[in-house]
Amino acid sequence: MTGLSIHVEQTPDFYIGNIPVHGRLILAPMDGYTDHPFRLICRRWGSACSYSEFINAMDLEGRHPHIGDRMAFTDDERPFGFQILDNSPERIHMAAGILRQRNPDFLDLNLGCCSRSVCSRGAGASLMRDPEKITRIVQMLVTTMDIPITAKMRLGWDEKSRNYLEVAHLIEDAGASALAVHGRTRNQLYSGCADWDAIARIKQELKIPVIGNGDVTRPEDIHRFFTHTACDALMIGRGAVGNPWIFAYKNRSDCSRQEIFQTIREHLKASIRFYGEEHGLIVFRKQAVNYLRDLWPSEEFRRELLTTNDRPAFMEKIQSLIENTSSLC
Repeated sequence: MTGLSIHVEQTPDFYIGNIPVHGRLILAPMDGYTDHPFRLICRRWGSACSYSEFINAMDLEGRHPHIGDRMAFTDDERPFGFQILDNSPERIHMAAGILRQRNPDFLDLNLGCCSRSVCSRGAGASLMRDPEKITRIVQMLVTTMDIPITAKMRLGWDEKSRNYLEVAHLIEDAGASALAVHGRTRNQLYSGCADWDAIARIKQELKIPVIGNGDVTRPEDIHRFFTHTACDALMIGRGAVGNPWIFAYKNRSDCSRQEIFQTIREHLKASIRFYGEEHGLIVFRKQAVNYLRDLWPSEEFRRELLTTNDRPAFMEKIQSLIENTSSLC
C-alpha cells in the first residue's frame, strides 16, 4: 500500500489586491542596496515579497544604460512589484505601461524618497505636499493597469505638515490595494524616532492592508512593532542591510559562524552571476562592509579586503575574520 502525499495550502497572511502574501516581514526598497542579488538573499531568509529599487521614470524615458539592472527580477521573488518614482503623472503612466510588460505582480508609487536630488524636482516625499496630484496619479494607475497599485509614503513634508491621514485616505479612496508608511517626515530624513503611533492611527482608519516601516533593527523590535501598530506587515530597510537573518527573527549573533559565512558567500555568488566577475565583486564590497560591521580587527585589514580584486582571496580573508573573531555580537 502506498502512502498519499497531502498538500496543505498555507493561508496567506494578507493580500495585495488579489495577490496572496505569505509572511509579514518584507524587505523595504532602498536605492543602491536592494538590487536583485540582495533581494534573493532576503527572500531565502524569509522576506515575504519583493519591491524593486525605485525605477526613475525619466531613466526609462531616456533609456539610461543601467536601467535594465534595476528592472531585473526572477519568479522566485514573487510576489514582486516595481516601485516607480517621478513627479509627472504622464511620465509615471508611461513608466507603468513599460514595466507592466515585464509582468510584475503589482506596481508601487514612491512617495517617500527623501533624497535632496529627488525632492528638489518634486518627486518622492515631495509629492506629500500635493495630495491632489497623488490622487490623480493613483486613480490613473488604478484605472489603466490590470494589476494592483500600492504606494509607500512618509508622514508628511515636515512637522508642520503631517498630512498622513489625509493622504492615506486619498490613496485608499483612489483605489490602491495596500499602503506602506515610513514613520517619519521628509525633513526628519532618518533622524529621531519613527512615530509608531502615527502608523497605528493609519492602520486603525484604513481598510486596505497597511505595511509599517521604521526603527526595526532587531528581532525583539518586530514583536513590539506589531503589538503597537497592529499593521498587516512590516517593512525592514536599514535593519536588514548586513543582516538578512532578521527575516528569520535572528540577529547576526544568533547565527553560527558557518551560517554567516555561507550567507556572505552566497550573496557574493549571486552578485557575480548578476553583474559579472569583476563588477560583481566591486558592487558587493559595500554589502561586505555591512555584513562585517564591528568585526574589523584593524583599518589596514579593512583596506586590504576592500581593495582585493581576487574572489578566492576575498573570501579567504572574510572566512579568516569570521573564524578568528571572538564575538559576533
